[in-house]
Amino acid sequence: MFSIGDLSRRTGVKVPTIRYYEQMGLIAAAGRTGGNQRRYDRDGLERLSFIRHARDLGLSIDAIRELTELSTHPDRPCADAHRIARDHRAQVRAKIARLKRLEAELGRIETMCDADTVGDCRIIEALADHGLCSGEH
Repeated sequence: MFSIGDLSRRTGVKVPTIRYYEQMGLIAAAGRTGGNQRRYDRDGLERLSFIRHARDLGLSIDAIRELTELSTHPDRPCADAHRIARDHRAQVRAKIARLKRLEAELGRIETMCDADTVGDCRIIEALADHGLCSGEH
């Protein structure tokens, strides 16, 4: 059995976040000792590790909830898990494309400025007027 502090140290998840996940139903409510301290079992540790890794990969709470629900039915087909991963990967690719456009625009703004003073700075001017951008970013 693990205290909430032990769970936090082992997974790197902060104590308030563990409580939040418990309130959200992502991890089972912990049993309590006579002194009213939370006690988690190995399943709680493994579930929290799963959630932490999924969050590190950027998965939403809803996606994690669906995946944890799927994991309780080991005989079901994993088509839904594939769908969740595929959808998340598409979202990541869209973010990467947006970041690449942003990087290009920032590079363009930076190279169009050769001023010596802020009063003549094209970077400040471009940031103040979105219309000076070359496109959406």
